[in-house]
Amino acid sequence: MLTLPRRVASANLLPPTSNPQLMPSPHSALLDILARRSARRGQFTLASGRQSTLYIDARRTSMSPDGLALVGPLGLAALDDAGWGVQSVGGLTLGADPVTYAISYASALAGRPLRAFTVRKEAKGHGTGKLIEGTFEPGDRVAVIEDVITTGGSALRAVDAVRAAGGDVAGVLALVDREEEGREALERAGLAVIALTRASEIVARME
Repeated sequence: MLTLPRRVASANLLPPTSNPQLMPSPHSALLDILARRSARRGQFTLASGRQSTLYIDARRTSMSPDGLALVGPLGLAALDDAGWGVQSVGGLTLGADPVTYAISYASALAGRPLRAFTVRKEAKGHGTGKLIEGTFEPGDRVAVIEDVITTGGSALRAVDAVRAAGGDVAGVLALVDREEEGREALERAGLAVIALTRASEIVARME
């Protein structure tokens, strides 16, 4: 069970309710939103190229106001519990971006701000030509963020970019683990992995 940092929990980030005693836990509320808004049954080709009967469009949760209000504090709490001691958070655009920004915002409200960054899929061909945009600094201890772990490939691309830019990767934090061996691939690469939710938990909440 994830525990919200005291200052974040008191910052009125969570959706209001007329009876606080009946309010589900933040983790349970996040699962409900993911099941209702992000998960679909059908025949799909995933970004990894795999075929699946389950599609989880995490952005429909992570880019919504109530989803952001849950993802930020839960992600921050998970990082606190892991004890990674990171200075910045970020991952491969586009999926990681809203999760990253929600965590960074929650960290500011908690009084211990984490800087946010995004990793481009390709370095831009103008200006500074950077692959990493935002407030990442060489030497940062970093949590790489992912929205959905399937094969782990997107997270590994972000890890490589951060390391090439002089960052120290503490681990990977994902909004959803599809439980399709992506976590295992990341762990085989020597990376610690945290997932706020698992696909099996989301499926159990689907109507």
